[in-house]
Amino acid sequence: MKLPLPDTKYQIYDTVLSMRWGDMDAFAHLNNTLYVRYFEEARVRWLVEMRNSMQEGGTGPVVANVFTNFYRQLEYPAQLRVRLFVNGVGRSSCDMWMTIEHDGQPDIVVADGGCTMVWVDYAAGKAVALPDWVRDSVLAVLPPQP
Repeated sequence: MKLPLPDTKYQIYDTVLSMRWGDMDAFAHLNNTLYVRYFEEARVRWLVEMRNSMQEGGTGPVVANVFTNFYRQLEYPAQLRVRLFVNGVGRSSCDMWMTIEHDGQPDIVVADGGCTMVWVDYAAGKAVALPDWVRDSVLAVLPPQP
């Protein structure tokens, strides 16, 4: 089953990650579980670059769901460009879409996926409103609403 990314989405961040030798599996290509790890690394970098931390006052992000579509194998060595996109923001959550490209072959997506990031009060175990700095970052890339 393939879960397509939405046609309308807005890039919020991109970063380049180095594939490590140990990321390969027994078939000498990037292990499928590592694609989700690379998505995670890009989300963490996006948050940390904005605030120097992902958490504040006992609250922070959790991922409520995640999916990945695989299109091409990746083999070591490789520099990978991971792009993050959004198309909206809720009170306590944000749907994010991600693509991975081989940095030497721009615009050829080797995998894509998505997740819902929810802001949570860790002690209470409940969703809370997204901090203004996260909301503002997402809203900054969205077109103005009528």
